[in-house]
Amino acid sequence: MNGPVLFGAAVGFCVFIGFIAMWRLVGKRDPVEERLRTFGVSDRELTGLDDLPGSSRRLPWSGTNRMLAASGLGPRLALALVQADLPLTAAEFAMIVLACFVAGAFFGALRLGGAAGILIGILGAWLPVLFLRNRQQRRQRAFTAQLPEILTLLVGALRAGYGLSQAMGIIVKQLAPPASVDFGRAMRAVTLGLPLQRALTDMAIRIGTEEIGMIVTAINVQYETGGNLVQTLDTISDTVRDRLRVKDEIRALTSAQRLTGYILAAMPIGLAVIISILNPTYLQALFAPGLMRLVVGAAVLLQIVGFLVIRRIVDIEV
Repeated sequence: MNGPVLFGAAVGFCVFIGFIAMWRLVGKRDPVEERLRTFGVSDRELTGLDDLPGSSRRLPWSGTNRMLAASGLGPRLALALVQADLPLTAAEFAMIVLACFVAGAFFGALRLGGAAGILIGILGAWLPVLFLRNRQQRRQRAFTAQLPEILTLLVGALRAGYGLSQAMGIIVKQLAPPASVDFGRAMRAVTLGLPLQRALTDMAIRIGTEEIGMIVTAINVQYETGGNLVQTLDTISDTVRDRLRVKDEIRALTSAQRLTGYILAAMPIGLAVIISILNPTYLQALFAPGLMRLVVGAAVLLQIVGFLVIRRIVDIEV
């Protein structure tokens, strides 16, 4: 198959994916599903794990949903999308990853050959996953940074005689997102009739951090067994503050190593761009047909592995 045919097929596929994305963004959706998604109710159905029960209408990509659920990847991917607060189902995100892989493989095969095209396709498929993880971690860090203020408001409101639901309402009014958004979802779920313990547990799952899990577990235990909730939250507040202080210290001490990882990952790319500008023919031998292209692909793969290893080394658990 010659180059123009491959290029035309790749462009057609990208246009098709673009129309699908526009349909998802501007298309009319069921208002009941949208309200349930906002309230945090029926997460299993609305995050792409299954079709809506008791409904004759099937969700888009239902076949892909069932395949993901059967492979075990669907629940984990759906949970990651919920924690990242992305309005996508697991099947839709899987189709985005597949589209990036196909587009990267086509354009890579046009310019560098089949083996390099597959490598570029893998890199393209990795980009949506990287975006999902970064958004998830960024949202979790933002919520964790608000935990001391959340606990201060909770303890102060409970000491003033407010109930737990009223104290959560104060958090919704006083704090900025994401804390106000997540607690607002929990409050709306309670208003719809969901038990408070279940609403808090669902909120902890949506956030996915150890600190909020500790707080929600303490609240649920106090509801089951009784006791002084204010004293318990006060103790947890001190523990959370100490954990955040240690995490900040570790992040400051490992900042040089993380910067080294970014520099080592960007240096070959930067040098290649500079050399190509100064002498456009200097690097053409690396992309000549033959085994040399495999050497370039192996170098790129090893560079990615080294970057991931450095990230893993500096990722110290507290």
